[in-house]
Amino acid sequence: MARLDERTRRSPVGAGFVERGHFFDSAASMWVSGELVHVEDLVLHDAHMDVRAPTHELVIAHSILRARRRIADSDSGWALSDVGISALRGRPVDAVAEREGEGTIDDDDAVEAPDADTESADDAFAQHFADIDAVLARSERLLTEHGAKTALQPPARVEPSGRDPLIYDQDWDEAERLSRWRDTISEADAIPASLGVAVLWEAWETLEPLQRQNWLGSILVGSYLRSRGKVASHLLAFNVGLKAISRERRRSSTHTTRLIAFLNALSSAAEAGMKELDRLGQAKDQMERRLRNRRSSSSLPDLIELVLSRPIVSATMIAKAVKVTPRGALNLIADLGVREMTGRGRYRGWGVL
Repeated sequence: MARLDERTRRSPVGAGFVERGHFFDSAASMWVSGELVHVEDLVLHDAHMDVRAPTHELVIAHSILRARRRIADSDSGWALSDVGISALRGRPVDAVAEREGEGTIDDDDAVEAPDADTESADDAFAQHFADIDAVLARSERLLTEHGAKTALQPPARVEPSGRDPLIYDQDWDEAERLSRWRDTISEADAIPASLGVAVLWEAWETLEPLQRQNWLGSILVGSYLRSRGKVASHLLAFNVGLKAISRERRRSSTHTTRLIAFLNALSSAAEAGMKELDRLGQAKDQMERRLRNRRSSSSLPDLIELVLSRPIVSATMIAKAVKVTPRGALNLIADLGVREMTGRGRYRGWGVL
């Protein structure tokens, strides 16, 4: 992980590697939980260019993608704070407190006395509103006489009594479980960062703090690596490494076996990341050779950056990003020599293997 972090920080394709990692880890997170989401579908859904109606699993994968981006763009310790966890759960903490001494007027809130012109304008508006109120009152009275008064009354607002018992377990105390999991952070701080991540992940799998967002745990442990300075240049694709670990080891009844499996997942994720950096670096060198003898206003450099930052690109995505026509996008693809990855005649996609 240390080598991967240093290489990502210095690599000319580091930005593309980080962005691609969000897509791969989001799809891998669904795979670990037993759901299959294709990376190309996730890319198209993120670009609002779906070829079909998105599935429930695809929507969840996109939520994971957006959560990873939000954590990566925030401070290293934000995700593990009260505000960060609440925001990622979709329950932002209300940081605005009520003003003390309600009813009093501060100096900054003092209202100046209106002048004569303002008073006359207010009187004119008041007269107009009074006329409108009279018309509304007369209309309501006529409708009431014809038995249509109920049509003017909005339906009674039903205050939610709690979570739907058909979806949520009412005895599942998320706040208490999440508090117990956060208590293990202090234990993880007292040991090396890699082992601390394994302890945090094992505790998350055991406690299962969240009923509907269990995927958040793998992102939080990746954020913990950033807060410890172990991986500072990117957010580790932890789920990519978990895919290489058998379920029997990840779900073993032996505590030591699970910890070793999680450590192996960290190593596998780092190895996969370094291989991905090598592929992207070679692809960048090959594509940049096509830039020789090109005019300075060529769109190929922008296309190269797009291809390096997405697992797959379509002609529509290229046309929108590079600001060319769909036909021009196909011509750029032909000039760049990027490989077609779908094997289809329609809805084709290109990318770097």
